Amino acid sequence: MNDTKSTNTAWHNATVTRERREGLNGHRSAILWFTGLSGSGKSTLAHSVEERLHQQGCKTFVFDGDNVRHGLCGDLGFSDADRKENLRRIGEMVKLFLEAGTISLTAFISPFKEDRQKIRSMVPHGDFIEIYCRCPISKCEERDVKGLYKKARAGEIPHFTGISSPYEEPEKAEIVVDTDGSVSLEDTVEKVLAELKECSIL
Repeated sequence: MNDTKSTNTAWHNATVTRERREGLNGHRSAILWFTGLSGSGKSTLAHSVEERLHQQGCKTFVFDGDNVRHGLCGDLGFSDADRKENLRRIGEMVKLFLEAGTISLTAFISPFKEDRQKIRSMVPHGDFIEIYCRCPISKCEERDVKGLYKKARAGEIPHFTGISSPYEEPEKAEIVVDTDGSVSLEDTVEKVLAELKECSIL
């Protein structure tokens, strides 16, 4: 993560610090990292949590996987190498938002443990909250709102997580939510918010 070609640069320490921004906002900044298979409900949950946080006056921003690939990561494909670079860029971005005093919510499949751990290691302990949206692939395929699984099964989409590329489940996620429909979205949001209060983010 520190391999940079930008030489002759120096970090500038601002007088307006993260702590001062958090004090103004009335809450800690944090990275809420939603991970799970395509169709597991990551984006739905992330945006629902953001809506509740916004209603409470929190400073928030959702980094949605598809949205990011329209701009910041529009030059990347879905090979393992491109997936890693995609997450590296996001990691650097949410690290800046952490300093800005914002609660960042990310909705990315982020299939590899190593990549998630790298981002976790970039920030102070307790600032990275991994939220595993646990949902069987059979249920994800049933939903298949974008028709991606069907295309992947037909061989039209290479490197598709869960079909032709692996998904490595989190082993020690701070929050695990079942998004297979057995628990309502409202109750799932409440669980996430309760955990954020327990972690003294709110």
